[in-house]
Amino acid sequence: MNALKALHDEQDQAVWLDFVARGFIEKGELKQLVERDGLRGVTSNPSIFEKAIGHSDEYDDSLKAVQATGDSRVIDLYEGLAIADIQAAADVLRPVYEASDGADGYVSLEVSPYLALDTEATLAEARRLHKAVSRDNLMVKVPATPEGIPAIQQLTSEGISINVTLLFSQEAYEAVARAFIDGLDARAKAGHDVSRIASVASFFISRIDVLVDKLLDEKIAQANDPDEKFALEQLKGKVAIANAKLAYQRYKTIFAESKWTTLAEKGAKAQRLLWASTGVKNKAYSDVLYVEELIGPNTVNTMPPATMDAFRDHGVVRATIEEDVPGAEAVMARLARTGIDIEVVAEQLVKEGVQLFIDAADNLLGAVAGKRVALLGHRLDGQSLAMDDTLAAEAKKAVESWRASGSIRRLWAGDAAVWSGHDEANWLGWLHIVEEELEKAADYAAFSDWVKAEGFTDAVVLGMGGSSLGPEVLSLTYGQREGFPKLQILDSTHPDQVRALEASIDLAKTLFIVASKSGSTLEPNVFRDYFLARAKDVLGEKAGDHFVAVTDPGSDMERAAKADNFKKIFYGVKQIGGRYSVLSAFGLVPAAAMGLDVKALLETARIMVRSCGPAVPPAVNPGVLLGTAIGAAALAGRDKVTIVASPAIASFGAWAEQLIAESTGKQGKGLVPVDGEPVGVPAVYGHDRFFIYLRLDGNAEAAQDEALRALERDGHPIARITLDSIEQLPQEFYRLEMATAVAGAVIGINPFDQPDVEASKVETKKLFAEAEAKGALPAETPLYEDDWVALYADPRNADALKPAAEGLEAAMKAQIGRLKDGDYLGLLAYVPRDAESAAILQEPRIAVRDARKVATCLEFGPRFLHSTGQAYKGGPDTGVFLQITADAAEDLPIPNRKLGFSTVVAAQARGDFAVLAERGRRALRVHLKGGDTKAGLVRVAAALKMAVV
Repeated sequence: MNALKALHDEQDQAVWLDFVARGFIEKGELKQLVERDGLRGVTSNPSIFEKAIGHSDEYDDSLKAVQATGDSRVIDLYEGLAIADIQAAADVLRPVYEASDGADGYVSLEVSPYLALDTEATLAEARRLHKAVSRDNLMVKVPATPEGIPAIQQLTSEGISINVTLLFSQEAYEAVARAFIDGLDARAKAGHDVSRIASVASFFISRIDVLVDKLLDEKIAQANDPDEKFALEQLKGKVAIANAKLAYQRYKTIFAESKWTTLAEKGAKAQRLLWASTGVKNKAYSDVLYVEELIGPNTVNTMPPATMDAFRDHGVVRATIEEDVPGAEAVMARLARTGIDIEVVAEQLVKEGVQLFIDAADNLLGAVAGKRVALLGHRLDGQSLAMDDTLAAEAKKAVESWRASGSIRRLWAGDAAVWSGHDEANWLGWLHIVEEELEKAADYAAFSDWVKAEGFTDAVVLGMGGSSLGPEVLSLTYGQREGFPKLQILDSTHPDQVRALEASIDLAKTLFIVASKSGSTLEPNVFRDYFLARAKDVLGEKAGDHFVAVTDPGSDMERAAKADNFKKIFYGVKQIGGRYSVLSAFGLVPAAAMGLDVKALLETARIMVRSCGPAVPPAVNPGVLLGTAIGAAALAGRDKVTIVASPAIASFGAWAEQLIAESTGKQGKGLVPVDGEPVGVPAVYGHDRFFIYLRLDGNAEAAQDEALRALERDGHPIARITLDSIEQLPQEFYRLEMATAVAGAVIGINPFDQPDVEASKVETKKLFAEAEAKGALPAETPLYEDDWVALYADPRNADALKPAAEGLEAAMKAQIGRLKDGDYLGLLAYVPRDAESAAILQEPRIAVRDARKVATCLEFGPRFLHSTGQAYKGGPDTGVFLQITADAAEDLPIPNRKLGFSTVVAAQARGDFAVLAERGRRALRVHLKGGDTKAGLVRVAAALKMAVV
């Protein structure tokens, strides 16, 4: 008789197969094993599926068919394939299940190994898989970890058949067996049927000998006595079988107890011992050792295909499980005398077993993720990283650390220990916001239709920081849509800029979007007060119909919007910080107002969300790869993240700048983002740069391409991100949010707080309140003053800038002279932000970069206070700052305030400077007098250029 078939027919041992694959089932090979060899079950695990899916193309058509209906998550793609295979195998084995009255004919599917140390998550996953597979002859595999054992008991009580895995210890086996019995007992007491529940306790065999033999070899090498060496040698290859034989004796004892016999009388089936890992690892041993020596009634041996072939060919069938039990006891006793504790060995093997399955799951999901990327093609923005060998090695270490620690899964699960262990878990709403907002897509479409029907010519976002920078990217990237208003942004309190904005619109045809998360931020409040009053002058009591608010529930802004009869209030999510809010209502309301298809925007973003998901291993997760690269670069001194973008998407840099700076620049650490600095030749850069190049196909500049290639050849690290079309830009919001969160963890900071931004707000409020009380801001004493300029500094900076007493040119030379290698220059201009002002300051900015090989930042206040201001005050102390303020051509009053916008912007600038000084930063303020700001900027620019001649 076929030796495999004889195992069951003669010895009541079921043969199960430790293998599954689609082609194997579809070609009838599984059925052939059932019919020819008496196969009675199938087991699977991540390693098996990784080999089947990752190393063949037989699943590609199924993946393609699923993706053709819309993009799917990696975990859903894998589970769809795995469940289909398990169902198909279960159907092949169904006759065995029926003929054995539910004792055999099972197919096993493993709970995710990532959940091995989480009881509640294991319970939820097991229930979900049981329901999804929907086959009576499914066994759900649960590991025998301390956390797994209570899950085994509970699931058994719920009527779910369990295959308990990773058993190495007799003590652990007994705990598992009793958990099974207790689960059945609870089920019986609840009045439920216990006759159709089966379970196996999978005792892993060969791994025990592999580890114990290694430990014995170490002791043999240390032993000097030949007899001792011989005795140790005699134990090799014996422990796993002896351990299993003694486990079988415990099985007989446990399942003879009265508690079990009472259940058996109700039709319950005993939990069988299953011998797993029976493929021989040591070639010196017989290839059927772990089959021949463990044959006994009411047991299972699950074999890999090679072991099945070997046993079919030359296996010997005889009852062996109870042969020489005293000898097995002696082996275990001798092992203990050597100082090798089998319980310690078992504990190590459980940990290693969980990790091996995790490693296999990572490989499996990585393979599925790779196939998904290939199927998405150009619909997913591309990413490549070019780094020198040293930095690449550090980045690779960071990626492996993230993989080994499960950090991407922990991040998605809200584990604050990924970062500093403080309040980070309270700020992770951005992870899920795309899916949540897609559920509201119809609401945004209805709002968009209303805006169009009302005939608004302009829509103006009144906000700061995250509330304004994302909408600005959308406005500048996508432009005005036919039939919809032009979207404009106001994020400056400079009276000249407020006045210019007002002059560009027709108040009677303008929609105002007042955006503020807390409702307590100064700028949106004064913007609202000013434009609501102006709208009332034109529209009377219907002014509120031209206003909508975007704010968090329960905020001061919500209350004000209701009081002023705003047309609509859209709500943000409290668990999302402003800089992470572009894919929430704060970005989507302006998007809808300008006529963008919000649903399409979110669906595009969702492709990147899924690419960065918890089931996508770090090695193929674009957000993790970029974040670890940036973080590793920062730790290596390349902390100036320089953003280069194709012209059509150039505005993305300002949003990215805010996200990176405000998230990472704190505790003297972090990244300093650089936006708007045209790419130069390698000779103008130091060794502190990391370049991110967003390249839009069809809009790329050949000069940019060549410049980046030259920088790469020179050894500068470059992350290239390629967009197939401008419509795919929303993916980049999410990629960079994830990358920034990851980089924060690598650097070692909380990427969701902004302590130094808050410090500036506090100082500004204090100064403005004092000005309102006294009618003016406190007087200052300049270092130098003439008819058109005044120079200011705190005492420490003043002492370092003694030449400033000679005038502007001397002051510029002294301030620029403070720059050292690895520093950066920050030009902080509290003047109207327009193309002319930017052009005037851009020229000296580049001159300083080229001459001193330092990074340069050109910012306009007060908007940068809510973005890069955090890094300038809290990040690395490598900034040299030139703050530029100016008299307004004319002040602009604010309704219900004693003072106007000029005082607001002056208070913001002085509050900013005060915190820079308090933080010990190298700073100088140049105040332009007389109201001719452009002329003053030209003189400052000339002085800066002279300083580097």
